[in-house]
Amino acid sequence: MSGKWFRRNQILIDVTRLLYRSLQGRLPTGVDRVSLEYVRHFGGCARALIRFCGRWIVLSRNESQRLFDQLLCPDDAPSQYILWLVGKGYLLNWTRPEAGDILLNTGHSGLEHPSYAYQIGRYGLRSLFFLHDLIPISHPEYSRPGEAEKHRRRIRTMLLSGSGIVVNSLVTGEAMEKHARVHNLPVPRWTVAPLAVGTLPTAAERLLAEPYFVVLGTIEPRKNHLLLLHVWRQLVLEQGGKAPRLVVIGQRGWECEQVVDLLERCVTLRGFVIERNDCKDLELMTWLRHAQALLFPSFVEGYGMPLVEALSLGLPVIASDLPVFREVAGEIPEYRDPLDGRAWKEIISDYTLPDSAARRAQCARMKGYRAPTWEDHFARVETLMEQCFREY
Repeated sequence: MSGKWFRRNQILIDVTRLLYRSLQGRLPTGVDRVSLEYVRHFGGCARALIRFCGRWIVLSRNESQRLFDQLLCPDDAPSQYILWLVGKGYLLNWTRPEAGDILLNTGHSGLEHPSYAYQIGRYGLRSLFFLHDLIPISHPEYSRPGEAEKHRRRIRTMLLSGSGIVVNSLVTGEAMEKHARVHNLPVPRWTVAPLAVGTLPTAAERLLAEPYFVVLGTIEPRKNHLLLLHVWRQLVLEQGGKAPRLVVIGQRGWECEQVVDLLERCVTLRGFVIERNDCKDLELMTWLRHAQALLFPSFVEGYGMPLVEALSLGLPVIASDLPVFREVAGEIPEYRDPLDGRAWKEIISDYTLPDSAARRAQCARMKGYRAPTWEDHFARVETLMEQCFREY
């Protein structure tokens, strides 16, 4: 961090969500990947804050660095060591946050509990939150029961207790402001800081001889995998063995029974649809690098990291016509209505052809594309932090 207006170790990073997910052995979600980048960027001048059994535990500088290192290198992170750090902190470390400390919460974690705002006020903390989206509120049909009310409480905590808020897109920021107006809530200073991709490993040789497409993301209703599977069923019935393949990359989420039924029981799709729900970075990059296109038929998104990853690799994208996708990628992708199965089938068939003019045209449009960088992201974040905190 470049500024000199803060004290060393004045920044506290709430790593509770990252910690628990690491202990469970779960692969990072998009939210987790953002949080890990904040650990990577600020970890050298920060301490770890963990919420455990009703207490807020602040680890020492050395123990914080050990924990940050373990979170950033999950392959080398023994669960026993992380548990030892937390247990030691809970039993022996009674360090408390100090008034004026800067609290970063980038994963929405714990914000639904009134005690979070109480603790911020109790310790006199200044907080910076990252708001990923308002989807549970704007589209509750795509969230778990009760999630809309929980997210309202999270947003309320951000708006009432936050000194600053970072959002991933203007679409998310405008949705936040609209929500605040409707509920007569104040809006702290905020900034748009687009998300970047991390360092991309070099792809290996292609894993599939036949032409194929990739859909990337947790299998859940709003991602609209169902449309693609019905499209593929028609492609196989019409084209037989010449039909392209579909690679479905992502963990199975909630209420996706219809998709799972098709993946597991549809005879027509066997051999044409490949599911990969435990895909490491090298394999992921290899699938993306050699695909005909990334398919992104979501009904709603707060940002769309797979879109940025694909364009960074020079991979064409066929996506839903969403305002946030146009904000992120402009006119580069092919946009289609997420309900228009026929339109998706036609453009997929076109992109399968080795001499597809539409695919060549999109590749030409990509030549001027400049992907967001984490350097740009954190430059905006630090500008906001200085505006919010320098005068303290």
